[in-house]
Amino acid sequence: MARAYIDAYCERTGPEIWNEPLNAVTNLAFIVSAAILARSLSRADRETRTDWAAWALVVLVFLIGIGSGLFHTLAVGWAAAADVIPISLFILLATYLALRRLAGFGLWIGLAGMVSVLGLAVGISALLRIGGGSYIAALVAMVTIGLYLRLRLHHPAATALLTAAGVFAVSLTLRTLDHPLCEAIPTGTHFLWHILNSVVLYIAARAIIRHGRAAS
Repeated sequence: MARAYIDAYCERTGPEIWNEPLNAVTNLAFIVSAAILARSLSRADRETRTDWAAWALVVLVFLIGIGSGLFHTLAVGWAAAADVIPISLFILLATYLALRRLAGFGLWIGLAGMVSVLGLAVGISALLRIGGGSYIAALVAMVTIGLYLRLRLHHPAATALLTAAGVFAVSLTLRTLDHPLCEAIPTGTHFLWHILNSVVLYIAARAIIRHGRAAS
């Protein structure tokens, strides 16, 4: 009797653990991004090097790679949770830190931003009923904060956030097209989501770490 498994992506054709090789291996991109960020943090000044929020972002990028790797090999419910939870936590924490440390808003605006992104994600997912629909909320947050930093504050982190948003838009499009393009591209396009997202997370985290010191 074949084991039960979640068939969520084009590349998977059966229950075998190594049935999504591209989707599994490309999660190493997140590990690489986390390693580069960790190396930069370890060489930074003492204030940045001991910033818990900066390290939390790095750890979450690492856990995203681990969780997604587990899901694309095991394809079971708990592995799906291990995939989604770190991503969600990164989006919420990055939104909070960008509003507080980059845009300079107070605690309540930071918390309200987190709640707004969460609410928008739930609403979009329920309305569109497509895989990855909730990530549109993260894209909206990046564009909104990036434009605010550029137009109102002329902040040096604006370019990084808007660049990350642009890459993320391409990444999200490829994730959404995974199933529709199955016949034309048997491997699917989800693996490109991993590669591009590792770049997005690196750019966003680096901008927050570099331009959003705890003291600010």
